Amino acid sequence: MDNVDLNVLRQVASWLREERRVVLGTITRTWGSAPRPIGSVVAVRDDGQIAGSVSGGCIEDDLIAKVREGALRLRKPELLRYGVGAEEATRFGLPCGGTLELMLEPLTPASQIEELLARLDRGERVQRELELASGAVRLAAPARDADVLRLSDTHLSTHHGPQWRLLIIGAGQMTQYLAGMALALDYQVLICDPREEYADGFAVAGVQLTREMPDDVVLRFAPDGHSAVIALTHDPKLDDLALMEALKSPAFYVGAIGSRVNQGKRKARLAEHFGLGEAELARLHGPVGLHIGARTPPEIALAILAHMTAERYGVQIGATPSGYGADGGCAV
Repeated sequence: MDNVDLNVLRQVASWLREERRVVLGTITRTWGSAPRPIGSVVAVRDDGQIAGSVSGGCIEDDLIAKVREGALRLRKPELLRYGVGAEEATRFGLPCGGTLELMLEPLTPASQIEELLARLDRGERVQRELELASGAVRLAAPARDADVLRLSDTHLSTHHGPQWRLLIIGAGQMTQYLAGMALALDYQVLICDPREEYADGFAVAGVQLTREMPDDVVLRFAPDGHSAVIALTHDPKLDDLALMEALKSPAFYVGAIGSRVNQGKRKARLAEHFGLGEAELARLHGPVGLHIGARTPPEIALAILAHMTAERYGVQIGATPSGYGADGGCAV
């Protein structure tokens, strides 16, 4: 669940506290292109006020009309399908012949929206299982790799909370921008820096800081295919310790700040002192980030997250060319 949908749940909770009737719609399936991914949500209040989005606006307009006509006074969850034919597809902003399915759920105290938000505020990942016959909801901790919406004849299972994790080595100024932007992109962020002069003054809401040594932190972090590790200290004694473990892990992205010259020296050290092979060293993105002419810390953070996003979705984009250090223009 991304931050857009989390904001929808917060709005829903506010409406329910006001004792308003609310219907929550969750995208369960799409055919062809779709404006929002599976799992995205929209909520409609009993007077037609809406929160969230699942289309370019036409489906939302249709839901509002249904509410005002009294057609959404549901007693239990109900599956609604849009855009089967070309005419409907055009009307609802879907590609010709495309289809989008929404599970419409009338919310009650049994929906456990407040408890779900409380767990999400604690940084937890939560599996929400909706029983279609009754509307009852069970909340549980999902399996580590379970982040796929599942719909059966009896249940709808959705997953909420950070589904991507980012470990940053170093608590400098750039880390503050990188961590803040990563939170907005639905990353759970952990910062590692044993240096008192940096860690003492670091504070970003929603981010955890540890002063353990980087190699121990990476091992405890246990990077998986939804994890990224970025080394930003410029100190080989710290960055190399993290990279030697991260490059052996399934992390989808491992990067380090510094010029190509320094990256070459780093790879030589990792091979000589830590025994990393060519395949592991080839996974290191360094200089880290896309070459977008970034010079300031927030611009560099943007370049890093842009490259991470491309890697997440399997988009092949050229990384930084020779001489670009992703470190405020310093190519040393």
